[in-house]
Amino acid sequence: MSSMWLSDTQKIGVAFCTGGGLFLFGGVMMFFDRSMLAMGNILFLIGLTIIIGPQKTLLFFARKQKARGTAAFFAGLALILLRWTFIGFGVELYGIFILFGDFLGTIAGFARNLPVVGPYIGIAVDRSGLGRRNAELPV
Repeated sequence: MSSMWLSDTQKIGVAFCTGGGLFLFGGVMMFFDRSMLAMGNILFLIGLTIIIGPQKTLLFFARKQKARGTAAFFAGLALILLRWTFIGFGVELYGIFILFGDFLGTIAGFARNLPVVGPYIGIAVDRSGLGRRNAELPV
C-alpha cells in the first residue's frame, strides 16, 4: 500500500488517531471505561492536530456551521471526565457525526475498493444511501 502523499509527521498523526480509535473501541468494550474513553479522545485530538496542523484544527472546530457538533463533542468529553460515561459518549458520538458526517461518502468510496470485502461494503453503501450524498455535485 503506497502512502507517499503523507509526510512522516502526518504518518505519526495517523498512528495517534488509530490509537485513539482503538482506545475508544476498548473503552466501549470495557463497559464505558472512563479512563480508556478519555485517553482515546485525547489521542484522537492530538492525531488530528498533527495531521492537519494546529491552525486548521482550530478553524475546523470553530466553523459556524459545525458549532453544534463542536459543542456536543466537547460537552461529551467533559461528561466523560465527570464520570457520566454512557451519556457523555452518546453526546460525543452525536458531535462526531455532525463534525465528520461529510466524510462518510468519501470513506464509503474508499471502502468499496478494499480487496475482499469491498463489493459487500458497496452493496451496503448502496442500500443505505451514503454514496449518493454528494452525487449532485458538479465535479
